[in-house]
Amino acid sequence: MRFSELLTWVPRIEAELARSYVVEARRSPGFRAYTATLEEFALRGGKRLRALLLLAGYHLATGRRPAPVLSAAAALEHFQSWMLVHDDIIDHANLRRGAPTVHRLLEREHDRLRRSGDREEYGVGMGITLGDLEEPYTVRGLLAARVPAACRLAALDEYSRMTTETAYGQLLDIRLSGLPVPRVRERDVLEVHRLKTSVYTVASPLRIGALLGGGGAPLLRDLDTIGTDLGVAFQLRDDVLGAGLGDGPVEKSANDLREGKRTLLLVKAWAASTASGRRALERDLRSASRSASAVRALQARIRETGSLAYSERRIEALTRRAERRIGSSRALSASDRLLLAELGDRLVHRAR
Repeated sequence: MRFSELLTWVPRIEAELARSYVVEARRSPGFRAYTATLEEFALRGGKRLRALLLLAGYHLATGRRPAPVLSAAAALEHFQSWMLVHDDIIDHANLRRGAPTVHRLLEREHDRLRRSGDREEYGVGMGITLGDLEEPYTVRGLLAARVPAACRLAALDEYSRMTTETAYGQLLDIRLSGLPVPRVRERDVLEVHRLKTSVYTVASPLRIGALLGGGGAPLLRDLDTIGTDLGVAFQLRDDVLGAGLGDGPVEKSANDLREGKRTLLLVKAWAASTASGRRALERDLRSASRSASAVRALQARIRETGSLAYSERRIEALTRRAERRIGSSRALSASDRLLLAELGDRLVHRAR
């Protein structure tokens, strides 16, 4: 299987996602207004990377087309929606994929229906609960995979690990956001990336797919190592794009700088700055949320200090290490190696 063939499964993933909401609406018609909010949010779009990686993992383990695990692929998109709903509340975000975030939509509902009480508290409370409601879709999708029960059980165990480590990563991320930049170390940032992003974005989707296909220990070890390196590289690329420093047009613009996100870009820029440069960096960070000129100044400092170049080198080093593991793996065929190399390229070398 090549990546181009894998992409042909995206419409079927979308259809499976939509079907799961229809099933839930029939099961609980009294809550249709709320499940419709989740449905609209989940179907807004997205790369469907996690779903595609699960399908790839199944193919790597079996050599077969991944139709039996389509529900499990959709399950990981439900997981992603669950995470995003909660992330947007934590980050006080207003937009997601070009439309209002779930909690902001619910604030509008509060206004439209003239409910009593605080609109923001209502939006947050309802948003958290709707995020929680999305999680059972994930479990049902994994249980619905048409594979032996032992394979489903192994996949659920990996899902449990993925959920736990993602939560640990979120805890660390929130902790870092409250620290001054000088107290944030490179290893802190990379540990957040490993736990919060690489596990649930790359490593676990590949492993869950392989487990559903009955994959053996050597393949699972390789996918964990490859997926971890590619996942951290994926997030470092995301940080570059989120700072508005990509080569092409980017979706996020410079939102990470406006929010003062503790990225490797800021950590290395601080470390490489003089005392006066650090004072300017602190000033611009305080002003970035309301000043375009402060954002431009931060971008310039990230470039001038060599911080952007450093992140690019870290991305390249992680990618090369993953490529070496792919090339040396005895659990992968030549065509498997080609598929994983294509997936790695799509994860790391992207413009949005």
